[in-house]
Amino acid sequence: MNILMVHYKTGGTDGVSLEMDKWRVCFEKMGHKVFYIAGEMDGEIIYDSLYHLSEIAKKFYSYSFQNKLVFKDENEYKNLLNIEVQKCEKILAEFIENNNIDLVIPQNVFSVAMNIAVAIALDNVIKRKKLKVLAQHHDFFWERKTELKYGCEEAKNISEKYLPPKDKKYKHVCINQQGHDTLLKRKQIDSYIIPNVFDFEAKLWEIDNYNNDFKKDFNINEKDILILQATRIVDRKAIELAIDVISKMNEIKDNYYDMKLYDNRIFDKNSNIVLVLAGYDDDDESNTYLFRLLEHAKKKNVILKIIGNRIDHSRAIKDKTKIYSLWDTYVFADIISYPSYWEGWGNQFLEAIFAKKPIIVFEYPVFISDIKNKGFDYISLKSNYSIDNKTRLVTIDDKILADAALNTFEYLLKKDKRKKSVENNFKIGKLNFSITTLYKMLKDILEKI
Repeated sequence: MNILMVHYKTGGTDGVSLEMDKWRVCFEKMGHKVFYIAGEMDGEIIYDSLYHLSEIAKKFYSYSFQNKLVFKDENEYKNLLNIEVQKCEKILAEFIENNNIDLVIPQNVFSVAMNIAVAIALDNVIKRKKLKVLAQHHDFFWERKTELKYGCEEAKNISEKYLPPKDKKYKHVCINQQGHDTLLKRKQIDSYIIPNVFDFEAKLWEIDNYNNDFKKDFNINEKDILILQATRIVDRKAIELAIDVISKMNEIKDNYYDMKLYDNRIFDKNSNIVLVLAGYDDDDESNTYLFRLLEHAKKKNVILKIIGNRIDHSRAIKDKTKIYSLWDTYVFADIISYPSYWEGWGNQFLEAIFAKKPIIVFEYPVFISDIKNKGFDYISLKSNYSIDNKTRLVTIDDKILADAALNTFEYLLKKDKRKKSVENNFKIGKLNFSITTLYKMLKDILEKI
């Protein structure tokens, strides 16, 4: 078959883009031909109408689901939406015709709703051309942190009809049990469950001639402890908790001076504990989160390195500047931080497991329901949090932070404990969440389609 995957963007370091690439590998291995179409592809805006961060797409989202008065009235909303739907339909229909598409795989288009014009247009084209559909849902618009408030009756009707469409000819995939159950309860739509996976057969990431100056490039000393936050910079990632853990580590670090680390470096008074943020903040709905993180780090006296503008899906040279891949960042990390309070699944968790690095985890709901019972070893931030009214940052119990700081030092200093932990985690990951497992699941679904 000729298979088309539709998303707002591709080629990035976000979870959806990364999963699309894994699905593509499996489909091509089966002998199918895979096409991508998106608003942004490999960092370049190709179709502005399909992009989720265009000004009009953001307006539609704000009016539809947050009741923000960005349109004069419902009629203006409907008229402008109709214009955008027609633009999207033209783009999608032409691409599908030109490439003889047999199967369409919308990626979050019918669920996260960041550009509703795309959802309406794609459903129209699919039905007109009688195409097969396997819609994958990583997140749902009703799961967003901000309260769902429909701006008008039409917005509510659109969500009922298109998000996602309730059509017997559509097949659906969720990435976790919670999503499956909610979709069934909310819209009476059944779905397959396919978790995020990783290629545990791939060559392990390592230092090479391209990345060997990574630390030097970002002014990180060899004796420094590098704690990596590899996610996007958005509120629900709760990166402030990583800052809080490091703050606690700084309070006790003099107890560990002149000790040998797991890789034989000496931790001394010249060693800093550095939090490296490798993701981008383009999707930050508040537009203030990075600023609030910087303020929090300053208050806690924690060193932040924000390097997202030098990190991409793949290595490249742009404007005579070296761009590192996301995987290069893991090579130099001593610890991975993953303090999200909400995730659709957990790509960065698997990446840390593959990289054989210890990981600090806040036990978000999907982690508890879909991952925890596999038996992974990790530094836990438990599962309860509150949000500070003034800073709008996540806070957890001080004792939990102190314990996490102590445990983190153990994984830095106890070589045998660290090795046993990461090797066992790798085995569990390979057994449960490998690309081989994904291949079998997708093959079974395609046979049914």
